[in-house]
Amino acid sequence: MNLIDCHTHTQFSVDSEADINECINRAAQLGLAAFAVTDHCECNRWFSKDHYPDETTYQYFDFGRDFENSLSAVTKLKVLFSGKLNLICGIEMGQATHDFEIAEKIVADKRLDFVLGSMHQLPKTEDFCFIDYSQFSMDDIYALCEKYFTEIYKLCKWGKFDILSHLTYFMRYMKGGYGIEPDISRFDDIIADSFRELIIKDKGIEINTSGLRQNYGDTFPSLKYVRLFRDLGGEIVSVGSDSHTVQYIGSGVDKGAEIAFAAGFTRLCFFKERKPVFIDIN
Repeated sequence: MNLIDCHTHTQFSVDSEADINECINRAAQLGLAAFAVTDHCECNRWFSKDHYPDETTYQYFDFGRDFENSLSAVTKLKVLFSGKLNLICGIEMGQATHDFEIAEKIVADKRLDFVLGSMHQLPKTEDFCFIDYSQFSMDDIYALCEKYFTEIYKLCKWGKFDILSHLTYFMRYMKGGYGIEPDISRFDDIIADSFRELIIKDKGIEINTSGLRQNYGDTFPSLKYVRLFRDLGGEIVSVGSDSHTVQYIGSGVDKGAEIAFAAGFTRLCFFKERKPVFIDIN
């Protein structure tokens, strides 16, 4: 089985201390067919705190600095590891819909091979990882889900990234942390509309395997939605561990490939110079 890991974080992400050299050496040891470093870059906190006087939620800023540090390091390491590892210079771009001007600046950087599009937080709302869901009624939960999927649709409508990352991200915390499991099938129509936007633009979705090692116990999204994407005509599917430590690089990517195959895909996809490259799953 050809295995790839196209969602990983290093020391250049706010929530990771993983040494980038150790990460790359680990990926080479695993024999991954493709390995992408995709450090965090949140569009809504690109500048320093002074630029956002009204921002009262997530208190980390200067993602523009992190972006430059990550891309500079990976660009150099691509030369060093040439012939040893298929190293991909990527980024996890969060909240493009909050600042399209910054998002356009990010995706225009020629050093990038690959851009994940993510939604970690809604406007004027905490990152989903910081929300205390125990204070929510089920009506509140469904209202939050609706806002999330509406923002995802807006992101896909813009669509200047390569892969939509962890579609059901909020479930990592809502279900995995608080045991609250809304029936998201009521949002299947807007999810399908988002997928159609991706398909029209020749973009793809990610099977994020982090949930397999967490309390959630499944991938983001689940097989149901990977199959829906395929049934609608989607051709591009990627797999990522979402590792934030060296030990989790490649974690669950074999299961992610199996889910892709079960959904009807025969190939996985990674990106070089913002262009899709396909490899057979088996």
